[in-house]
Amino acid sequence: MRIDLYQQETAVIAQAQTALLDEAREAVLTGRELSRLEQNGVLHAFQVLIENAIGKAKQTLKQGGKTVPISAYDSFMMLSDMGIVSSSNLDAWNAAIGLRNRIVHDYMNIDIKLVLKLVENEQYRFVTDFLLAPIPNQSNEK
Repeated sequence: MRIDLYQQETAVIAQAQTALLDEAREAVLTGRELSRLEQNGVLHAFQVLIENAIGKAKQTLKQGGKTVPISAYDSFMMLSDMGIVSSSNLDAWNAAIGLRNRIVHDYMNIDIKLVLKLVENEQYRFVTDFLLAPIPNQSNEK
């Protein structure tokens, strides 16, 4: 897939999932308790948003001619080493990847109240910002 088309699709997905999280945030801020269906929607939106970011991280590394690691954690570490993501955000990226892993693999041990605190505090914005930013052009320049 062409990198410009990949970025466009990434942005569409990011905007859609962020809109869902924003809608949930508005409900939480008004004090309304989310239904179980809405809570599952929040989890799914986080999962898709973070998986989208992991995919973009790996695509960015590939575009830059780097060997793409299997680990999402390693992918963001490499992006940090390259100056594409801030090293001060690595803890937030690691937490986001951990949340995605928990949603997918350890779903019986999710504290929805903690997840809703993330929503309330908009702690998904940095993921959206990454997804909406253009992929840096670093095609094997020396």
